[in-house]
Order: sequence, then structure tokens, then C-alpha cells
Amino acid sequence: METFVKEYLTILRFEKNLSDNTIQSYQNDINNFINFILDNNIKDLNEVGPKIISDFFDKQRKVGRDSSTTARYMSSIKGFFNYLEDSGYVEKNPTEKLVHVKQSRKLPPVLSFVDIEKILNTPKTDNTIGLRDKAILELFYSSGLRVSELINLKISDLFLNDEFIRVLGKGSKERIVPIGSSAIKWVQEYLIKARPSLEKKNKSMNYIFLNKRGTKLSRMWIWKIFNFYSKEAGINIEIHPHTFRHSFATHLLEGGADLRAVQEMLGHADISTTQIYTHIDREYIKQVHRDHHPRG
Repeated sequence: METFVKEYLTILRFEKNLSDNTIQSYQNDINNFINFILDNNIKDLNEVGPKIISDFFDKQRKVGRDSSTTARYMSSIKGFFNYLEDSGYVEKNPTEKLVHVKQSRKLPPVLSFVDIEKILNTPKTDNTIGLRDKAILELFYSSGLRVSELINLKISDLFLNDEFIRVLGKGSKERIVPIGSSAIKWVQEYLIKARPSLEKKNKSMNYIFLNKRGTKLSRMWIWKIFNFYSKEAGINIEIHPHTFRHSFATHLLEGGADLRAVQEMLGHADISTTQIYTHIDREYIKQVHRDHHPRG
């Protein structure tokens, strides 16, 4: 079974061109399923039938998996068995009649511009780490980047005089993202005053944002930065890097930005993904009406 999983993940990586994070999710999902069938004394994938598939998803529902996670499990396992059937490793595909779960689309949390400013103004910029963190927060809000995109930015991706950065997004797709004057100012300050003291020969590899060891920051460290400064700023809801991305998109649309332009900046392959922010915008408008209309 392990060999089949490795083969399938290799195909996802090199033929489907999926990101490392997506492949890791698929691997975790398939491994969880394999552990489940082993626990049920099934040691040959040809023995897997529709009932064991159904039992697996019943278990996921009982442990409280949300519709989004369940849908991803279905995609992972269905894709795996499609591959096994196409390769002749199994005689029948037990997922043929598996119906995809309709995902509930939760509106992501969005901060007001006032709260964003509170967080942006929290880092102490008179020291190396504070200046680095200030540059990170400013760049996040100015560009709406994903965490993986930010930590992998290199100095050669900066075109600050032209007011844009080059980003390698999902599926290794390159895009150009404009950034504002405040982000440019603080990234330049960081590059001049802080990064040189963090840089380590043969370790830093041209990455922009570095830790104290001189290597690029991890995804977890970025989460810690957001968690720390949001608490310092007195924000009482849980904040993570994607909150800045959601806020970036929502604030642009509230200001009248074109949906297609926002799609391009976010790096969404499908505009329907971007359209969720129009729902947030409608919620904002309704809230304004409720708060300010005399008969709201």
C-alpha cells in the first residue's frame, strides 16, 4: 500500500503540479484511510468495498469533521482509487458512487481598518526583530499574500521602485502583486537596518525574512507573530495570517475595486473563490444599514 501511495503522490507532484501543502494534505488523508482499513483487518486494497468507504466517512462525521474537511477527504480517496483503477492495481473502484459533500462556505473573519492599524502600529521598530515583524505585517496587509508565498519571497522578487513584488503562488504560478507606499517604506527599512544583522553566509539564500539563525521563517513562526501582535494590540478575536489576506480583499472591494483585479492580486485560479468576498461586502453594507438607518 505504501508503494501505491508514493506513486500516486509523485504523479500529483510532477503531472498535476500541486503544491507541497496540498500534497501533504492528500498524503495525510490517504494514510488516515489506510490506517482505518488496516484496523478493520483489510490488508489488500482489492478488498475495499463501498461499505468500508461508507463506514470511514461515518466515523469522520462522528468525530466532528466539518464539510470542508470531509470534502477534501473524499477528493483525496476518490483520486487515489481512480489512480489505482487506471493503473490496474485494483479490479473495481469502490468510490465510483461516492457523492461529494457540498461544502458550507463560511465567511472568513475580517478586521476593520481601525483594528488592522492597531496591529500594524504594535511592533517596536527600534530593534531588529520588531523592525522585521513590522515589515512582515505591513507587506501582508498591502499585498494579501499567503503565508507560504511570503516566507519564500527572495530579494530578487522585490521591485520596490516599480511598486510591485513577484510572487510564486499555488501550482508554481507566477504573478505580479502591487504594494503600497507604507509597505515599501518598512520593507526598505528592514532590508537596510535589520536584515544584515540576521543574514548568515550559506544559510540565508537570498530569502527576505529571516529568523535569528539566518534561515527563512517557518509557517508556524508567522502564525506566532500574528498571534502575539494581535494580543498586544488588544484584539479579542483569534487572528491568523489569512485574516489579513481576507481583510485585504474585503477592504479593496469595499473601496470599489474590480473583482477581476482582486482575483489577480490574490492569485485565485477561479473567480468563484474571490466572489466569497463580495458576500462579506454585502454583510458589511447590511450591518451599516442596521446600525445607521432610523428604522434599521
